[in-house]
Amino acid sequence: MKWLTLISFIFLLSSARSRNLQRTARDADHKSPIAHRYNDLKEETFKGVAMITFAQYLQKCSYEGLSKLVKDVVDLAQKCVANEDAPECSKPLPSIFLDEICQVEKLRDSYGDMADCCGKPDPERNHCFLSFKVHQPDFIPPYQRPAADVICNEYKDNRVSLLGHFVYTVARRNPFLHAPAILGLAAEYENALKSCCPESDIGACLDAKVQQISVIKERAKHIGVKQQHGCRILEKYGERTFQASKLVRMSQKYPNAPSAELFKMVHDVKDVYKECCEGDMVECVDDWSELVNSLCSKQDIFSSKIKPCCEMPVVERTKCIMEADFDDKPDNLPSLVEKYIQDKEVCKSYEPNHDAFLSEFVYEYSRRHPEFSTQLIMRVTKGYETLLDKCCETDNPADCYGNAVEELNKHIKETEDVVKTNCELFNTHGEADFLKGILVRYTKKMPQVSTDTLLEIGKKMTAVGSKCCSLPEERRMSCSEHYLSIVIEDMCKRQESTPINDQVSQCCNELYSNRRPCFTAMGVDTKYVPPPFDPMMFNFDEKMCSAPPAEREEGQLKLLINLIKRKPQMTEEQLKTIAEGFTAMMDKCCKQSDVDACLGEE
Repeated sequence: MKWLTLISFIFLLSSARSRNLQRTARDADHKSPIAHRYNDLKEETFKGVAMITFAQYLQKCSYEGLSKLVKDVVDLAQKCVANEDAPECSKPLPSIFLDEICQVEKLRDSYGDMADCCGKPDPERNHCFLSFKVHQPDFIPPYQRPAADVICNEYKDNRVSLLGHFVYTVARRNPFLHAPAILGLAAEYENALKSCCPESDIGACLDAKVQQISVIKERAKHIGVKQQHGCRILEKYGERTFQASKLVRMSQKYPNAPSAELFKMVHDVKDVYKECCEGDMVECVDDWSELVNSLCSKQDIFSSKIKPCCEMPVVERTKCIMEADFDDKPDNLPSLVEKYIQDKEVCKSYEPNHDAFLSEFVYEYSRRHPEFSTQLIMRVTKGYETLLDKCCETDNPADCYGNAVEELNKHIKETEDVVKTNCELFNTHGEADFLKGILVRYTKKMPQVSTDTLLEIGKKMTAVGSKCCSLPEERRMSCSEHYLSIVIEDMCKRQESTPINDQVSQCCNELYSNRRPCFTAMGVDTKYVPPPFDPMMFNFDEKMCSAPPAEREEGQLKLLINLIKRKPQMTEEQLKTIAEGFTAMMDKCCKQSDVDACLGEE
């Protein structure tokens, strides 16, 4: 079955005509949503995105099995293009895809309880299916690269099939990765093949490209995690918080753009993100391409930094725009103190329309502070909003909000201090000691969490230090809080199904922007009662000497966690004494002929 020529992604997406991105307005203009999208995307692109959609819902299905479902949807689309009044043509696109899934034979045999979703009405049916998507599934075997000559012959003789399988492979392994990103990764994959297959030593060239291909795979996971985080913010905290976070970021990145253009862009991004998060990948691709085209059509007023991106093929633009540097902020921007604090009539501007007033504040504050994190600017804005809500009720509001600078500076100092302290620790003591420090602190905060999960969280937080503390100082805060928010969100999602303790619950129920400071300030869980002593938690044997270094190190970190679980009130001095004793014991016993006997004695 011929579909998914990347040429069609590159040229046909760019021809999609501009229109209002709001779903209600779009649907009013078209009798048949499926005919409308098919006409926009054209056959090859529509087929490709349909395959992505099915592969992300039905992760266990074969390429051939999903190709049959794609054909059914394409047949319907072509029928509706010919006659928009035909039966089923007025159905929303998500319903068409889910109806197709629910007709799969023996769905319950392969997917168990997921089959029960079919009995629910829309849109609950879709939310039910989304809940069964498996992030980084272990039931899909690792990808095995065919021999070099096989890949190139396949690329030469059946390029469509080769690239089709690539898209299918990425989509089913990354079920939350939005379709525009998958199309971009496919273009990168093809570029790697294009440069190697004409070479005389194809194998050597592809071996050199293996690193590049593995980077593509890693980035697929990374983008998927970030997009899933965005969807989680939209779902859990609502449109207002999501739009506030996007407005901060865009105002920092495009500080020369007029506020009205940014407000519209943020609103449109929210609309498209909703489609992508709901698994509606056909509309996601179509509307995202329009959003990028719209941005590029106004690049002169947005940013000079995106000009090279807008000259690229459409599927490659998104990645380029996302990674583009912040534009230089305008010179001589006036201080905000006069307008937002010293002006005695602030409440007259604030009270008629809180959101409009605060949006303008976020825009002005963010474009002046590209070095601040999104979350910090949201905390500053919330602090200012809370102050105005209180002060505008008093007899003398100006006196009440006159000390706003001091109040808001507390948020700034807290965040700057956390980043400075942690990066100094990381850069001075190194990764290993930084990880141990994280494990000690977080085991004391939430000792109920399993040893393996605490180690996983510790490694993720250490990876944040490794990624962010090597950056220039003005980029460290934004980097750190962004990635820590993702780690914390993951913890909070687990907390929903398996509650940890009261203080974790309290932090997870905080505003999105306040959760990181809440976790940072969290102390030892004083209500925790250590479990009865279990000798297996401290099992010393010969493997602690003979195992590979990485395994030995992991074993020692687990011992450290288990020790804190036993004695969460332990001081740093006590820990240091025990650690020194443990090191001496290992040095002594690992040199003995009978290691187990020595460890037992010690």
